[in-house]
Amino acid sequence: MSDISGAIKRLLVGRPVRSDNLGQTLLSKRIALPVFGSDAMSSVAYAPDEILLTLSIAGLSAAVVSPWVGLGVVLVLGTVVASYRQNVHAYPSGGGGYAVATENLGPRAGLTVASALMVDYVLTVAVSISQAAQFAAAAIPSLRNHEAPFAIALIAILALMNLRGVRESGTAFAAPTYLFVIAIGVMIVVGFGRLALGNLPMAASSVLDVAPQSGFETGLMGLAGGFLVLRAFASGCAALTGVEAISNGVPAFRKPKSKNAAATLLSLGVLSAVMMMGILVLSRITQIHFVDIPALQLSNAGVPVGADYVQDPVIGQLAHAIFAGFPLAFYFVAAVTGLILALAANTAFNGFPVLGSILARDGFLPRQLHTRGDRLAYSNGIVALGAGAMVLVWAFDAQVTRLIQLYIVGVFVSFTLSQLGMVKHWTRLLAEEHDSRARGKMMRARAINGFGMVLTFTVLIVVLVTKFVRGAWIAILAMVVIFTIMRSIRQHYDSVHEELALGTEREAARALPSRVHAIVLVSRLHKPTMRAIAYARAARSSVLEAVTVGVDPGEVDALRAEWTALDLPVALKVLDSPYREITRPIIDYVRSIRRESPRDLVVVYIPEYVVGHWWEQILHNQSALRLKSRLLFTPGVVVASVPWQLRSSELAVRAAGDAAGSDVEASALGPDPDDG
Repeated sequence: MSDISGAIKRLLVGRPVRSDNLGQTLLSKRIALPVFGSDAMSSVAYAPDEILLTLSIAGLSAAVVSPWVGLGVVLVLGTVVASYRQNVHAYPSGGGGYAVATENLGPRAGLTVASALMVDYVLTVAVSISQAAQFAAAAIPSLRNHEAPFAIALIAILALMNLRGVRESGTAFAAPTYLFVIAIGVMIVVGFGRLALGNLPMAASSVLDVAPQSGFETGLMGLAGGFLVLRAFASGCAALTGVEAISNGVPAFRKPKSKNAAATLLSLGVLSAVMMMGILVLSRITQIHFVDIPALQLSNAGVPVGADYVQDPVIGQLAHAIFAGFPLAFYFVAAVTGLILALAANTAFNGFPVLGSILARDGFLPRQLHTRGDRLAYSNGIVALGAGAMVLVWAFDAQVTRLIQLYIVGVFVSFTLSQLGMVKHWTRLLAEEHDSRARGKMMRARAINGFGMVLTFTVLIVVLVTKFVRGAWIAILAMVVIFTIMRSIRQHYDSVHEELALGTEREAARALPSRVHAIVLVSRLHKPTMRAIAYARAARSSVLEAVTVGVDPGEVDALRAEWTALDLPVALKVLDSPYREITRPIIDYVRSIRRESPRDLVVVYIPEYVVGHWWEQILHNQSALRLKSRLLFTPGVVVASVPWQLRSSELAVRAAGDAAGSDVEASALGPDPDDG
């Protein structure tokens, strides 16, 4: 079984990579851009949709302001990119907003940023994969109403690819990311080129009328209209998710790390801004109508389109219009868009495990998240992220419109606290710096971070006000829960550390036992028992005795006779068991020794078989599992398992020898391994 499972693991994940090859996994800017930037770039595939969808609530005329809403989003994007370029230079060790907030604002602020980012990473995977599933369902009708299972399968595949290593996954995802950028870029250039030539067709949905929803019959006039524009802006700010991933992953870059990370950030910001504004402007020119409830809001010459109407995403409608007469280009744009949406989650699969590793190092998450797996990836973090995203996709049935309401709250909490931390960082350094040129650079950096803090805080308020009752409260609640859990984990680690600390030399001396009382558990005399006795004698304990439980008087008499005939140099003690129990008499006897001599160490030797088949473990004494678990809770007691390898374990021994020398995982057996 172990050979088969090992072969399957090697096939799926690949061969283990030595720790000294870690440097070979570092990323160049060319690979780092798709690894850390695919989320932000892919958001142009759904951020314009959300802007137009929200504005459509006020009817046809509201779409006029969509480019201006997009311009506001681009302003925030540029500010955040400029601010985080300061972060990567000041904190090249990684950790992003968490490291900045912890050092400058304190552990509570750092944990707030970390909990917000963790929620946002999970949502990034859920939203991106769900949108990809929607694209796939539009292209493959048989997938309709099966988007959630399809999305879960995509998450599993993505997690598996990331388990193979950061560099391998980045190389695999680089081509689709660059193809997406090329496809959108060509579509925008061709669109404006056809506009200049006067032959740009209108979108298929341009002939449809858009009916406003109740309360918005007057369009964007009044307080309700202004609130709707703010809602559209908040939804469009989904384009900023993933920007912070580069600052979290600076250690993954090749040297010079900070310079390469900052250059990648700039490239990401420029590409995202150009693609998003190009799509929004061309969508307005081609008069694309994208609404929340097509069956109720769209009509053709006064006749509702009906429930059978299929509303394609904005990019799909735009590509269909721009490449009219050239369907191959349309299908190419649709294919790479769906692919980049599926791969956009890769940003989270690189950011979440790194952040989890840093938090685990600091004691706020289980320490298993800090260690790298066979392929030098943070495997436990990858699995945890994938599982969390699967739960969200299943709970929200892979509906992007429902998931998007939970989105971006966390990332703007991170943005705001990170920029506030950077302002304090530069202020502290300015107080110590006397060189006028250096002070000038620091003051410019502080101004950038200060403006970024004000702007991102303003956006955070807008997001909370416009999205709270629509689902943002769930994300906030999740942040509070994760924050509380992480603080509890740290308190547990701190209390355990304090409890286990030796303290003074006198306390350290008292930790040593005065004597060692060895007990060999015996049911009958055979080779495993004799080996256990030999090991116990070799340890030269202060007291050594063999103990058996008297369940059957006939068997006890036969054991005593055989013991005497062999003239074994160890005393045999029989524990009475009127109710035919094995565990309780042994536990009571061990505790009685501890009561009489509290400073004595009791070592219990248990003979056990090493078996080669899983079903053999079921056939042997499972009562030892209860015995071991009970002994573990008894102070001053050590359980020593003495293995005896059966012939059936030869395969297991070879497999274990290949993987980890001669260590073999033994089955949980009792005083007599034969007693089933």
